[in-house]
Amino acid sequence: QVQLVESGGGLVQPGGSLRLSCAASGFTFSRYTMNWYRQAPGKERELVALINSFGGVNYADSAKGRFTISRDNAKSTVYLQMNSLKPQDTAVYYCKSTLGWTVYWGQGTQVTVSS
Repeated sequence: QVQLVESGGGLVQPGGSLRLSCAASGFTFSRYTMNWYRQAPGKERELVALINSFGGVNYADSAKGRFTISRDNAKSTVYLQMNSLKPQDTAVYYCKSTLGWTVYWGQGTQVTVSS
């Protein structure tokens, strides 16, 4: 049974930091590209960052310089370190795994940036 379980969300003040985790099971994690998406109320889901099976990374412009994606294949876990958070980062953050046409999604974790 495939599972992607996100954790680490919460309420943080502007300028603060959070580290999201996505624990995977039920598939060969190391072969998959892992992605973080987010969806704010009333907006479309958007890609935040991805890391491929070789460790190559890519970021949305809004995340560059503030967010860092990483993976630990031994733990089948992908992380998103988010620094200098802004109110506009408020969203539900989703983990997604992709390999060819195979796609899995997690259930999401809420991140709220507010004073």
